[in-house]
Amino acid sequence: MESEKCANLAAVLQHADATFPSGSVSFSWGLESLCNQGIVKDVATVAGFVSAHLRGRWASLDRVMMVHAHYAALDLNEVAWLDMLVEAQSLSTEQRMGSSRVGAALLSTHRRLGSKVAEDYAEMIELGKAYGHMPVVQGLIWGQCGFDSTLIQCMGAHGICTSLLGAAVRLSAIGHIDAQIVHSNLIPLIARIVSTPVGRPDECHSFIPQIEIASMKHETDEIRLFVN
Repeated sequence: MESEKCANLAAVLQHADATFPSGSVSFSWGLESLCNQGIVKDVATVAGFVSAHLRGRWASLDRVMMVHAHYAALDLNEVAWLDMLVEAQSLSTEQRMGSSRVGAALLSTHRRLGSKVAEDYAEMIELGKAYGHMPVVQGLIWGQCGFDSTLIQCMGAHGICTSLLGAAVRLSAIGHIDAQIVHSNLIPLIARIVSTPVGRPDECHSFIPQIEIASMKHETDEIRLFVN
């Protein structure tokens, strides 16, 4: 039993690790544009940005779709419907593109690792029957890896935090130690979010207007390190 727990924990750490090739390292989710504008520039504003993303999008949209994709893993048509809802709720082109590109990278990696469900869902995307948005793919794939609903929510929240804070460090808005302080301070917020009931898919929503607008402005920025 102990070896089984250890193996499960090791698998969680593998798939949630920032070095796992999910493609997220190329995206800042609007952070770079806000840094270029001087709006996000220090520990307090980086913490506010990550918190806003967690509250305004991840908790009310990405988390919902991830969990329901996990539940619907045996019905890929249902998963594709969830995918459509994410597409409709992602207002800016760069946010939509970022989500689908990270999802595609995650699917590609798991296809190479021999995942049958990754192969099947990737074929649906190639046929234009699905979009492959990040939270939907996460729920689908991580569920097939044997992780329960609570675990995949923790993995998803951890992933968005490490992605955003890593981008903040690369943009020189904060240092590595500050990033860890911000991450530690966000853990109670993540715990509160994960402990609340998951809403219905057709009631999901995203409300991060300043981040969405920053994403839209990003494509015209003269200096760009990230895709969005």
